[in-house]
Amino acid sequence: MTGKPRGLGAARSKDGATVSEYDVRAVLLSKIAARRAHVGIIGQGYVGLPLALVFAEAGFSVTGFDLDGTKVAAINRGESYIKHIGVERVAAAVRTGALRASTDFDGLAACDAILICVPTPLGDHREPDNSFIHATAREIGKRLRKGQLVVLESTTYPGTTDSEVLPILAASRLATPADYFLAFSPEREDPGNASFSAKNTPKLVGGVNPESTEVAAALYSAAVHEVVALSSARVAESSKLLENIFRSVNIALVNELKMTFERMGIDVWEVIEAAKTKPFGYMPFYPGPGLGGHCIPVDPFYLAWKAAEHGVYARFIALAGEINASMPQWVVGRVTQALSDDGKALRGARVLVLGLAYKADIDDDRESPSYALIELLQERGCVVSYCDPHLPTARKGRRHKLATQSVPCTGVAFAGFDVLLLATAHAEFRDPALYTQVPLVVDTRNALHGMAFASGRPRVVKA
Repeated sequence: MTGKPRGLGAARSKDGATVSEYDVRAVLLSKIAARRAHVGIIGQGYVGLPLALVFAEAGFSVTGFDLDGTKVAAINRGESYIKHIGVERVAAAVRTGALRASTDFDGLAACDAILICVPTPLGDHREPDNSFIHATAREIGKRLRKGQLVVLESTTYPGTTDSEVLPILAASRLATPADYFLAFSPEREDPGNASFSAKNTPKLVGGVNPESTEVAAALYSAAVHEVVALSSARVAESSKLLENIFRSVNIALVNELKMTFERMGIDVWEVIEAAKTKPFGYMPFYPGPGLGGHCIPVDPFYLAWKAAEHGVYARFIALAGEINASMPQWVVGRVTQALSDDGKALRGARVLVLGLAYKADIDDDRESPSYALIELLQERGCVVSYCDPHLPTARKGRRHKLATQSVPCTGVAFAGFDVLLLATAHAEFRDPALYTQVPLVVDTRNALHGMAFASGRPRVVKA
């Protein structure tokens, strides 16, 4: 806890006097300061569960709400269903009574703060889908009472909090800031990051009015290391989009350079290593088989869609999206050429995709490019399997329904395939013994660079 958040002054009324104890703001601030505020978090996935644990560990009473009864039951048993979140943390929070989970949204009425961590996917035409936010806001609105704080954490376009959530909550006939408080605070989760978590990553907070900013910042300051108070919810919404658009554009740049340098016979990975020796003015980004995760493949299009509503064509965002979305097709082209060089056709080839998660050493497969790779290869007549020690069974997603299980991560299992397509750089895949009987590997992550293979196998092609 860092004390007073950056950008805020003391809690005072408009005439400069200290607020009355009967003022809803003063009462809620008092509850937060004493850790007597009951925190409800809607959505217990990769964002909501870590956040629930942070507040529980800070001394708050927390209820995690989710429509998935399986998740709720697991939490109440003290179990973790997310690999990088230790079961001991969940078990400890449940054992002390600080955390419980529920599918009953009537429990929202007992919460002093309600944090919304629900999905914001894209539709079939890359249009934003805020239906989960709207449905959640309606559920809150049915139970909203005086003295509550509502915070949206789901990534969305600027204006969602004050132009969409606020009008839905207005159906309660309560007003902010007189009766309740409403703010936006973007999630900044990076699953599997050992250095930064929900607790020590600076928390941005922007309310629909100054009072809401103050109350929301006070809540987060009681649980996380640093809070940065912003002038509005729209600035907070835009800041999250900028973070991920920055990454999307730079990843697109190195993906384009990868394809360009490949034609020139130049190793883009060596070029990146050379460039990053410069101690200023450069930040390394790395190419891959396409974008994955809950942010970068989705968030830029939220701003592009909103920009078009204002008559602005976001060209950088569109171009980056086009390049990144084309990478699975380019990788499949490299697989086709590599097999052809070995005298084999793509149709009928036995292909093993290494990695279903979107990045190394986690069990998160949201928007993973591996799904696109598998589908493209199947469409071209390949017999495709996958291996991922972190995802033994392929989950059913909104876009993909890969009903299969992982091949064992052993050299014997790998030997039965014509080509291995390394899509995720899991640590388990860096064992040379896995590849002694493998003829060909197409490596999209440079994961096997420098690896010595005693048998002379496999032939490694970068993609």
